[in-house]
Order: sequence, then structure tokens, then C-alpha cells
Amino acid sequence: MPKSPNQKAKLLWICQILRRQTDEDHPMTLRELQTELERQDISAERKSLYDDFETLRQFGINVEKTGRSGYYLEHEPFELAELKLLVDAIQSSKFITEKKSAGLIKKIQSLLSVHQAVQLQRQVYVTGRVKTPNESIFYNVDAIHTAITAGRQIRFQYFHWALDGSGRRAVRSYRKNDYLVSPWALSWDDENYYLIAFKDGEIRHYRVDKMEQIEMTDLVRDGQEHFEKFDAAQYAKRTFGMFGGEGEQLKIRFPEKLIGAVVDRFGQDVYLMPDREGSFIAMVKVAVSPQFYGWLFGLGSGVEIVSPDSEREAFRAFLEEITESYR
Repeated sequence: MPKSPNQKAKLLWICQILRRQTDEDHPMTLRELQTELERQDISAERKSLYDDFETLRQFGINVEKTGRSGYYLEHEPFELAELKLLVDAIQSSKFITEKKSAGLIKKIQSLLSVHQAVQLQRQVYVTGRVKTPNESIFYNVDAIHTAITAGRQIRFQYFHWALDGSGRRAVRSYRKNDYLVSPWALSWDDENYYLIAFKDGEIRHYRVDKMEQIEMTDLVRDGQEHFEKFDAAQYAKRTFGMFGGEGEQLKIRFPEKLIGAVVDRFGQDVYLMPDREGSFIAMVKVAVSPQFYGWLFGLGSGVEIVSPDSEREAFRAFLEEITESYR
């Protein structure tokens, strides 16, 4: 009896069947595997399957046997718990679009058996979350990495959100001229991706999801001397949520109950000093901005900028301006 044309793909089918339909908790007997192969017009004797399993093991594909005479494929390199963590990260990442999130999670599910994939499906909550509408962000990140590796400047368009003529809808508003910058690093901070670059003699940052039509140029990037000892983590901490403003040293009083909020924002190495009972002083360097004031205000009473006096006055004026809106 002539062999089926599919017989040549026997090993590949065995691997795929075991990968998609088995795991440690759902092994497959030889008879069940033979049935699945027959559906692909592939015949398989029990002895030949043992030889096939050994061939797969020699190739690094681990076919394991359970005490119940069942067989399953050991899923590597990720454990189920690790893949659940990746799914959680994708779901909570604002810079990944809803469509791309669903696509990535589907690819992660393909790494598991159908039984384990169900456990990921139970925690897929992408629809309705705040997500960037920019579908090209993945390609933006790749283009920026390519330019960084090549040591070249990039040109791109940059937009900000504005109201349309009716005042009822947010629309993209573009600057007249393209941006030309020297890319040096990418930073994921405050749920967004940022490009850290050099332009016009200073270090600047740009939201990657607001960049479009990125093009690598033939111009060699500049700013080497500014990035020789550059610390991206410190830069992100200092610029405080990636908003503009010059870094300034502040002395701030906090109630003891807010030590967690301070550590979450500035890190465990933040410089602290004892203060009057029930409070402490933190010495921090931040880019003072309305966003920083908003964070400070949100912590409630008992939080006070101690020095410098100029920043005490600026924060007081900020609060008065807000209060005036409610009179």
C-alpha cells in the first residue's frame, strides 16, 4: 500500500498536535495521537511513535510521559505564570493599541495548549481600556531602535491634541515643520513610551505614540558628550512624568503616612530627614511643572513645600488660581 503524501510531515504533525492539545495536566494516549494523525491521512504504529518521540527529544523538543501512559509536550521557554504576566502587561499598557493588544495576546496563546490558553482568555480585558489610537507605534519603536543602532538622526512629524472647529471633538494638530533630532534612548514611563533625543544643544523627549512618518536620515547623530554618562532612570525621575521644566532641588514636608507615595515616585534612595512628630522631610530634584503641582495637590493636606521660597510662592499661586475658578 503506497504511503500517503502527508507521511513525510509526520514528525511535524506530531509536534503540532502535542503542542496544541497537550500539557502536563492534559496528556494524550498513543491511541488518541494515532487518531489525530489518521485525520491528517497519516498512519502510525505504536513502535514508530516511540522512535518519533526520541527523534524529537534529540532535537530539543521534550515529549514527556505521565504515569497514566499519556504523553505531552513540555512547553518552553515560558511557564504559564510567566505568560499570564506578559498578558497583564499588554493589557495595562496604554501605548499599545486595542487591536495590537488583542493580536499579541492571541500570539501568546498560541504558545500554549488549548487547555492552558483558556486560562489566559479568562483574564483578557482589553476592550474599553484607555489605549493609544496610533496603530503605527510598534513600527515607530522599531524605526527608532534602527536609527539608534545606526547612529543616525531621524525626521518625523509630531502632533498634539486640539479641539476641532465645533469644539466637540479632539483632533490631531501638527506642527508646520518636521522634527529633526538625534535619537539616543527609549524610555517607558508613566504608561507611555518616550524617545530621549538631542536637539538644538539640549536633551529633549517626545511621546512615541505622537510621532508619525519616522524616517532615518544619512546625518550622523550628535550629542555624544551629553550621553556618555546618561542615566535614563534618573532622567525620567527628574522630569517627573515626562513633562517639561527645569530640574530643581526641593525640600518638601510629608506626613509619615505618605512615605509609600514618596518612595513610589522618587525611589527607595530618596534623601529623607526627620522632622516634627508625624512628618518627615524629603529632598527631591524634579522638573517643576503644573503636572508636578497636581501630584502634590492630590496628596492632600499636610504636604508642604518648605524651600526654596520661590517654589512655595509659585505653588501657592497655583492653588489660588484653581480656587478662583470655583468662586
